Amino acid sequence: MEKRVGEESKMVEPDNLASEKLGIRPALPDQRGHKHKVLMIAPTSFFADYGCHVRIYEETRILEKLGHTVTIVAYRNGDPVPGLDIRRTLPIPWRKDYIVGSSRHMFVFDALLALKTLQILLFERFDVIHAHLHEGALIGVILGKIFGIPVVFDFQGSATEESIDHGFIKRDGFLYKVLRSLESWINHSSPIILPSSANAERILLDKFDCKPEQIQILPDCVNTDVFKPASEFDQNELQTLRQNLGIPNNAKVIVYLGLLTEYQGTGLLLQAMQRIQSVNPDVYLLLMGFPVNVYRPKATELGLEDRVIFTGKVPYAKAPIYLALGNVAVAPKISLTEGAGKLLNYMAMALPTVAFDTPVANEYLGLDGIYAKLGDVEDLADKLLRCLDTVEAEQDPDAALLYKSIGLRLRQRAARHFAWKKAGHQIANIYSQLTGRVPKQAYTNQWALSENGDKQRRSHNV
Repeated sequence: MEKRVGEESKMVEPDNLASEKLGIRPALPDQRGHKHKVLMIAPTSFFADYGCHVRIYEETRILEKLGHTVTIVAYRNGDPVPGLDIRRTLPIPWRKDYIVGSSRHMFVFDALLALKTLQILLFERFDVIHAHLHEGALIGVILGKIFGIPVVFDFQGSATEESIDHGFIKRDGFLYKVLRSLESWINHSSPIILPSSANAERILLDKFDCKPEQIQILPDCVNTDVFKPASEFDQNELQTLRQNLGIPNNAKVIVYLGLLTEYQGTGLLLQAMQRIQSVNPDVYLLLMGFPVNVYRPKATELGLEDRVIFTGKVPYAKAPIYLALGNVAVAPKISLTEGAGKLLNYMAMALPTVAFDTPVANEYLGLDGIYAKLGDVEDLADKLLRCLDTVEAEQDPDAALLYKSIGLRLRQRAARHFAWKKAGHQIANIYSQLTGRVPKQAYTNQWALSENGDKQRRSHNV
């Protein structure tokens, strides 16, 4: 795979410079090929087509491909995934169809999840508990101590900060202090923590005083065989999809994939789209995600009802062909504590990508990210317009070549440094160390952004 990517990217400079600045080194595989039986705790309505669900799915997929056995225990609701062993909780009687986010209902779901996990552990043996999110880690740490099973905590951001982002709690409230203390205890009680970014690692070290030896960065990754450039798709199928969505052949398309929420920057993106329309009315925004009911009226208020296409929930398997309709991708997330896995999908698609200037965006996009000032609608619109005005060769061949090369370098970067196979070997090696099958080894941070990496961007960001 890497050879093919390298071949299609001969026109661009190698990514060695970015590798040096990021300090990326090869992942350490499980050299002896030990196989593990893993209980993965997923405190969510698995499966849905976004965020932590994709991480859970891809980790499970690659671990099983490497010969390990994974059982997932999750909330009652969620889409079935053929081939995966998913054990579900009982429903709560008053909300049988509820898909859980940050809400009061999650406490009941977590209690049911703990009971289901206990039931499984009473009758089956596992080598490792791999717990996602703080709710899963709390269950895993307690039951791991009882049953003598080592625990890996898959950390994807601060639970209290996420609750604030969702409007579930207030920073100056009593509940925040209680949850912050609980979050700190969970972090300190977890033998190994796998943050999804170097920014998350800094949060654990600086905000929660975790020990460096607890932490091994495991970034979100991407399957570059599935997420690939538009040129590799059936062009007739792409054209049919374009027509079905009502996008004219001569229109340019901005694509976004993910949840539609304020902390994801959806409202800011719509405001930026209004400014873009005033300059170039032939631009369409393809918003792939949910919930739609809040933002469709906002788009209408802004006069964008004919230029913003709401697809609703897009199945994960269909996301690549929808993204292939785009000329440029956008990631306007304003949360500073969560990961941003969608960036890797964009990168693998070889799409020039505009994102707000956050630490996580810098980690993934590196020198070839196109960054707007955090929360600045006008700058976001300006950066998107710059991309859209130069992607067409007939307008400016040199600029078009520049933006094509940006996309190719991003894809090359994703294939080299954010492949799930590499992550799978890293996870398996951690399992082997925790279970004593291989000696514990010193960990070198392979993924961290250098202190001035975000200041040394390529010329298109100057």
